[in-house]
Amino acid sequence: MTVRIAMLTCRLVLASSRNCERVIPSATVVSKKSYSTTTENEKTYDVIIAGGGMVGTTLACAIANNQKLAGKKILLLEGNVKQEYTPQEQYSNRVVALNQQTRTLLSSIGAWKHIEAVRYSPVRQMQVWDACSDAVITFNENLLCKELAYIVENDLLIHAINKQLAEKENVTLIYNSKVANVELLQTGVEFVTIQLQSGEQYRTRLLVGADGVNSLVRKAMGVNYLNWQYNQLGIVATVKLSEPTKNVVAWQRFLPTGPIALLPLTDSLSSLVWSVTKEKAKELLKISEEEFVDRINEALWQIYPKSSIVESGMYGFQQLLTRLALKTNASRQMPPSMEAIVEGSRAAFPLGFGHASSYVQSGAVLIGDAAHRVHPLAGQGVNLGFGDVAELTQILAEASVNGSHLNDMYYLRTYETLRQRHNVPIMFAIDGLHRFYQHTAAPIVLGRSLGLQLVDALPPIKKLLMQQAAGNNMFLKCFHWGTYRM
Repeated sequence: MTVRIAMLTCRLVLASSRNCERVIPSATVVSKKSYSTTTENEKTYDVIIAGGGMVGTTLACAIANNQKLAGKKILLLEGNVKQEYTPQEQYSNRVVALNQQTRTLLSSIGAWKHIEAVRYSPVRQMQVWDACSDAVITFNENLLCKELAYIVENDLLIHAINKQLAEKENVTLIYNSKVANVELLQTGVEFVTIQLQSGEQYRTRLLVGADGVNSLVRKAMGVNYLNWQYNQLGIVATVKLSEPTKNVVAWQRFLPTGPIALLPLTDSLSSLVWSVTKEKAKELLKISEEEFVDRINEALWQIYPKSSIVESGMYGFQQLLTRLALKTNASRQMPPSMEAIVEGSRAAFPLGFGHASSYVQSGAVLIGDAAHRVHPLAGQGVNLGFGDVAELTQILAEASVNGSHLNDMYYLRTYETLRQRHNVPIMFAIDGLHRFYQHTAAPIVLGRSLGLQLVDALPPIKKLLMQQAAGNNMFLKCFHWGTYRM
């Protein structure tokens, strides 16, 4: 597996660009705070952020909130129309699970209080197990830390960030703004120029690409983009438990066809994320809701045939752990069963991998899905993006304090180095884990099962992993639920 990850890392540097770019039709512009556009100077911003999703909006708010960046004019371009948020009794099937580092970031910009005022669900325990063996690992079974993650609906999270953004006088937000063309810095040119499909043009010293997987900014930068599809879809739904319970556990089971996961919402509701092949996904989307619920319960509870080699190896390893006075599976629990799904909540989204070989170019920088995309089994998609936001904001603040322009390549390269050192190992570990659990050959099943049991039997290592799961440790993140996202 180490060799595979090393080879993939080499491919990251050498791969030719295989971008899948999109062009969006022009539309109307709506602005939160109007700067006059009658003169060229008033069309110039210190920072323009292309993409007003969770990550891009948080960056705008974080920069505006940073005292070292006070007075910087920010333009945020949101490609979608403005939508008013109204709390609904029914939970959305689009949720994220935020780690401690992300909660700290959201608290620092004042957005978390708006989430608390509505609703969220804490994850206090996690259990991950293999369908092809008896291997299982649990985290925080003794509640050594209070919360491991926080389940929040996507639209509520955006609402909370936008509510804070509305208080920032130096931020202009334009809805329904479709980017048509980007001209990066060239010799003798001081500003990046960005043109909307409406015909409006803006200039900036720093353009931030937060425009998602099919980033137009990334295409304009001309950087190599390593990417592939997993031939899988992630099926999501809001499911009703058979009976109310203290629902604070996140569950994930690795099946031969892909992992299935349950994230807690309320005492009687959970959010489902089920990774399956495209063919199986089409079938699961067509069957009745009653049959779909049966399939979920089968995926969580079905006993799969186990290899005698795997069982013998596991038994021998368990005996060794016993002699060493190490215990495993002491708090193993059975997952809840499902009674029904919330009507209309079933949906699916494609799964893939993507990574830009460079995050920066003259006058431009990438964050979030524009820079990297991962399989949801480790749940790190948007948490990696929020990590980009925190790092970039700090780097830009340092540049400003030191009297440098925000597009100074020394500082942008520093951001790129720090984030790639963090992101790349996590991304390839996730990809390797996905591939590792696709195989059902006895030697592979035995190898991964022994590894899982060894970690579960060593409380100091588990405690260390849980402490670092709040932000930086790659190993627990491979099992952490962070963010399941469409």
